[in-house]
Amino acid sequence: MYIELNNVNKTFGDCKASSDVTFGIEKGKLIGLLGPSGSGKTTILRMIAGLEHQDSGDISIGGKVVNDLPSSERGIGFVFQNYALFPYMNVYNNIAYGLKVQKKDKETIRNRVAELLDLVGLPGLEKRYPEQLSGGQRQRIALARALAPEPELLLLDEPFAAIDAKVRKELRTWLRETIDKIGITSIFVTHDQDEAIEVADEIVITNLGKVEQVGNPAEIYLNPKTPFVAQFIGQSAIITDYGRLKGFSGSDSKASAVIRPEFIEINKFTDNGHHQYESSMENGIVEDVFFRGNAFEVKVNIDSMSVTGRYDLNATRLKKGDEVKVLIKKLYTIDGDKTEVVSNSFIDDSTIYYI
Repeated sequence: MYIELNNVNKTFGDCKASSDVTFGIEKGKLIGLLGPSGSGKTTILRMIAGLEHQDSGDISIGGKVVNDLPSSERGIGFVFQNYALFPYMNVYNNIAYGLKVQKKDKETIRNRVAELLDLVGLPGLEKRYPEQLSGGQRQRIALARALAPEPELLLLDEPFAAIDAKVRKELRTWLRETIDKIGITSIFVTHDQDEAIEVADEIVITNLGKVEQVGNPAEIYLNPKTPFVAQFIGQSAIITDYGRLKGFSGSDSKASAVIRPEFIEINKFTDNGHHQYESSMENGIVEDVFFRGNAFEVKVNIDSMSVTGRYDLNATRLKKGDEVKVLIKKLYTIDGDKTEVVSNSFIDDSTIYYI
């Protein structure tokens, strides 16, 4: 592993920001640190950077323990959430700053700045000042400045948080492509699930200072290892007494479970309708319908249990109060600190497809 954290702990007063944090990162990977606010993800990033010092545990970079190594000697480039560009310097001097600190000659600096402006797709903006740039352009310049000294590791703290939604989506793709071009090991902090799933090679999920799960986006999404991950990832509904549901009747009637929209099939209620698994379907009442662009999101009440599913735009329209048939294909059970995938016993798993 290129980056390793072993039993790292960090406390701020009464707050345990990191609790026995242990994970490794392979060289050249783009890793997403994902979690809710206050989960400890930024603290982990800052300890790797040397901007915070852990109370105990070891941090290694390239096989070398860097616990007592200052930030300036760790070979790290850091991109901050608020860009942190120098407002009194133009684009050229912002990018050149780290190179000047390294005392590089003018020709080397000029060539490196030009190379980076091409890399981030902003050639010709050398003389502009930060206030003359859009949010997306500022973030690209911030990345160019971080890359200028040719660091071995790139750290990004919620790099797109201050940018509007449309530009943020475009920058995700651009960041992924840029990191692939230069092949630098990178870690970015985010609380946006879509961002982490779309951009990262692997995701580290944090909660209350602990690492809940590490894995690639598909593993994290399809096989959550803890109740927190099952509830945090995706759009989840939590129900109790799930043993009342058809196909799950042999289960613990007191247990709770997580149901995601893609686990549900919603059909308009008709007397003459027929469905392969009609006998396994629940009767439900539509509580609300929301248009989500590519589908309707339908909230349904099933025997006092509220679940949410997706409904095709071209199907017969639903409205509040309509009766529907609901097929629940699978769910995630919650048992203490463990979670388990349970499929509907009446359904052939080979016929189930998930997005």
